[in-house]
Amino acid sequence: MRAKIKICGITNIKDAIDAVDLGVDALGFVFFKESPRYIEPIKARKIINTLPAFILRVGLFVNASKGDVLSSINESGVNILQFHGDETEQFCNQFNLPYIKAIPFQDELNLLECCKLFTSCSAILIDTFSDNMRGGTGKTFNWNLIPKNLPLPLIIAGGLNSGNVSLLINSISPYGVDVSGGVESDKGIKDYDMMKNFVLGVNNAGI
Repeated sequence: MRAKIKICGITNIKDAIDAVDLGVDALGFVFFKESPRYIEPIKARKIINTLPAFILRVGLFVNASKGDVLSSINESGVNILQFHGDETEQFCNQFNLPYIKAIPFQDELNLLECCKLFTSCSAILIDTFSDNMRGGTGKTFNWNLIPKNLPLPLIIAGGLNSGNVSLLINSISPYGVDVSGGVESDKGIKDYDMMKNFVLGVNNAGI
């Protein structure tokens, strides 16, 4: 089965439609104001309203309050949540929507224990650790340190692009891949050819 593709940091309708036309499975909208890819939930709604069926609309949060998450859901119309902060399972699981829990990877991290802490999530997303960023680092981590046969679906982010995504998929066969900066001409602005080549890299993995 082909790895699922999520393109994150969508900020405009053109990039969203281009990504959908290229065959991506999910689009991510960043509701974290400190991110250069932040989008207001009401503006995300205008983009989401143009999307066809079967495309996941993912809202990304970092240590947001319950009220902020609820208002962002209502204003934007996202249908799956992605938490990149220090949220607990109890917090993530209270919004009656499926959610993805992002974990910043460090060599000493016990991913099996992390999975036990978030048994209710739809997937674990492993991203590159940074002291001052919550995702969007543009850097990879050592994929070979990820244990085999994790009990939850695995999504990989962090420094992915058309040049390395096939290698990643052939190495560890994740459920999905998540890209943002690796398909951009500028922060929050996607490049059609870069997105196209990324999708081709995923589709051609294992061939």
